[in-house]
Amino acid sequence: MARPMKPALLLAALLSSTPALADWKPVEKIETYAVSGESAEQLYLSIGEKGPVIGKDSAGNERRVIAHTFFKLTWQRDYQPQGGACVLRTARPKLIITYTLPKPAGKLGSALQTRWDAFAAGLIAHEKVHGAGIVDMVDKIVAFSTGLTAQNDPSCKKVRAELTAYLDQLSKAQRQGSRDFDKIEFGQDGNMLKLIAAFLGGG
Repeated sequence: MARPMKPALLLAALLSSTPALADWKPVEKIETYAVSGESAEQLYLSIGEKGPVIGKDSAGNERRVIAHTFFKLTWQRDYQPQGGACVLRTARPKLIITYTLPKPAGKLGSALQTRWDAFAAGLIAHEKVHGAGIVDMVDKIVAFSTGLTAQNDPSCKKVRAELTAYLDQLSKAQRQGSRDFDKIEFGQDGNMLKLIAAFLGGG
């Protein structure tokens, strides 16, 4: 996600790449919010006023972003006690990734539309990196979960505890990856700052 005016992104990270597992696929959706204006500056100000709210700052003011990546993840897990042990035979995810992006409410002039199209393409490309990080995280969870076994665990409590500890570790790594990615994107000569500057540059 991208914050107008102040360079900050939240949620989802690009982790080290792992091969996507073939037996599941994420569902990706795009939602839009309407912005208005007859110039790049007016459209960008509208984004600042209407962008997705992702919380509040220390002063209690709403924190809005240009674009946002949200995901919902649920699981079907098959825990099987075997003798005194427990085996997590399968862990099948259902992952829905939703990208929220700005969209002009009215028709733009041809020159402005061209700049908007480039801006929008850069936004979704950025958010897709966040989406790829989420998919990568889920792949890692599937790989770790499948076949996870604990001895002397007829109630499967040990397996669940080990899985929970791993998920906590992976979640922290994901958030850190997100911060690192955003720092680069919004840092000096970063892609997002260049994208915003190019959009606003024509007036």
